[in-house]
Amino acid sequence: MAELKSDNLLEMMKFHLGTDAGKELTKKIGLVYQLNIAPKKLGVDEVTYVVDLKKGDVIKGEYEGGKPDVIFSFKDDDFLKIATGKMNPQIKGLLNPRDIDVNRGLMKIKGSLSLAQKFTPDIFPKPAKM
Repeated sequence: MAELKSDNLLEMMKFHLGTDAGKELTKKIGLVYQLNIAPKKLGVDEVTYVVDLKKGDVIKGEYEGGKPDVIFSFKDDDFLKIATGKMNPQIKGLLNPRDIDVNRGLMKIKGSLSLAQKFTPDIFPKPAKM
């Protein structure tokens, strides 16, 4: 399995969801996101994570509780930029309705656009240094 730069952030996310701030997020969002993160090229050697904002957990592997609300596919570097707020997917035109399920090279989305738009840098812990 590929080593991802995103692994550390998603591990921190797991601890973050156990805090009071994380529990607030779970209450506020209540959605399940599946992230398919590829080291270099979308669809190649992807590592799957589930960010479960219903239960407040992050799991490496497929979602086993039915169907996730939204499935994202990212390249590792792009995911980190979006999660840390260095790249806004809306500014980049990535979360445009006509782009759902269309690979523009940066990310792919399957599922509800309105639910996808709740997936913002605000849900991630703010690391001291990355």
